[in-house]
Amino acid sequence: MEIDEITRLVTGFAGVLAQCPRPGDPGVPEIAWGDTFFFYAPDGELPRAQPFATIVTKDYPGDAGSRLRTPGRFRLNIAAGAEAFTAHTGHPPRAGMPAPDPAATDTLFAHPLYGGAGWLAVVNPGAHTAPALPALLRAAHARARAAHERRHRPG
Repeated sequence: MEIDEITRLVTGFAGVLAQCPRPGDPGVPEIAWGDTFFFYAPDGELPRAQPFATIVTKDYPGDAGSRLRTPGRFRLNIAAGAEAFTAHTGHPPRAGMPAPDPAATDTLFAHPLYGGAGWLAVVNPGAHTAPALPALLRAAHARARAAHERRHRPG
């Protein structure tokens, strides 16, 4: 799957706001330029919540193991939740299991920094991981929607 394909899929879900920071965008740190952040935001306003998925195109401080500095590489990160995380890694998020090679492509693995919170990651998704990604992204969207509804429940 390519970045544009993932973006089209996720922005097709109800209430999704895709933030794609560009140079000069006010209030956005330069490190985020060129990446994509997916939020559940039915009002179209950037929420004060974390995104439920991201696409990163460069190494971040303390997170260079996926070697995203190499041209053509990107990583899809998904807030998969404990159940899906366990199903795809074989262990619960906080089990402290050794991580596979974070530079491997087309392999779902525990996010190098946020795996303990149930985030999965895949560098350059391909034929092996692409079939699982729509369901993982739909489920992450559903959890973000449920959290939004809890936060905005009257009373």
